[in-house]
Amino acid sequence: MSTQAPAPLRLAFLGSPDFAVPSLRALVAAGHDVVCVYAQPPRPAGRGQKERPTPVQVAAETFGVEVRTPRSLKGEAELEAFRALNLDCAVVAAYGLILPPAILEAPRLGCMTVHASLLPRWRGAAPIHRAILAGDSETGITIMQMDKGLDTGAMLSRHVQPIAPDETAQGLHDKLAALGAEALLPTLAERAAGTAVATAQPETGVTYAAKLERDEGVLDFSRPAVDLERQIRAFTPWPGAFTEHEGTRIKIMAARVLALGSLANAPGTVLDSELTIACGTDALRPTRVQRPGKGPMDTVDFLRGFPLPPGTILGQPTPQDPAD
Repeated sequence: MSTQAPAPLRLAFLGSPDFAVPSLRALVAAGHDVVCVYAQPPRPAGRGQKERPTPVQVAAETFGVEVRTPRSLKGEAELEAFRALNLDCAVVAAYGLILPPAILEAPRLGCMTVHASLLPRWRGAAPIHRAILAGDSETGITIMQMDKGLDTGAMLSRHVQPIAPDETAQGLHDKLAALGAEALLPTLAERAAGTAVATAQPETGVTYAAKLERDEGVLDFSRPAVDLERQIRAFTPWPGAFTEHEGTRIKIMAARVLALGSLANAPGTVLDSELTIACGTDALRPTRVQRPGKGPMDTVDFLRGFPLPPGTILGQPTPQDPAD
């Protein structure tokens, strides 16, 4: 039996955020010929609003790989430039732009994507956050042969990742990014050898992971505490889960649920000196909080500088000045 390593493939890599970097790194380390990387264009960021390249662009430049940052792939010039790469395959991971059918068909083996869910559950833009919000006990990585639909292509491999009870979006993101890189190489080798089994996604169990919006971080204390605790974990680090008191935004970064059942107190009422908050069902006790201009801190330290005595009601809108 031959032990010869698979021949390197001529690849393009299309990705933008931190999630995609381990997959790009794995392809380069494995000796594949990554001839071009596509990433989202640099965007203004930080206080100075200086244009900042994506993490994938930064990584590609350290590897000495050509980087292209078109705002769209729909033009004929972009299509011809992509075709001219003469690719065996294109690998996609959280790129952020729609790939037209002509792009999908240009490489010899088509385009594969590293998707952060167990398809068909959580197709779309924010599968990691939505899985935590929904209380899923597991998620994973699906390596998929791309087609023109939204994450609807045939599955080449699936890899399960349990979701721990205290898992945050950041922690799960990091685990799935590493798992995606690990799963990509053998699946790509099987695809190149013609031994990969492409399995159509089932029609049942489809869910969509809509893009996160900043205002989704608002904590509605009329909801069950268990839902809010998931919201806090799902939105760490962005957009953050928060409430307000007298015009001050209070970000809750970690909390635990107290099983107190239905309470007579109005939702949002502080129940004790430990900042236990009445919810629609049960109560939420924040353990890590932050307010503007301050770093994250334990609740006991937070309350020393920002007292919220029992009976305080959080989350009430601040009256607007008529002059505003």
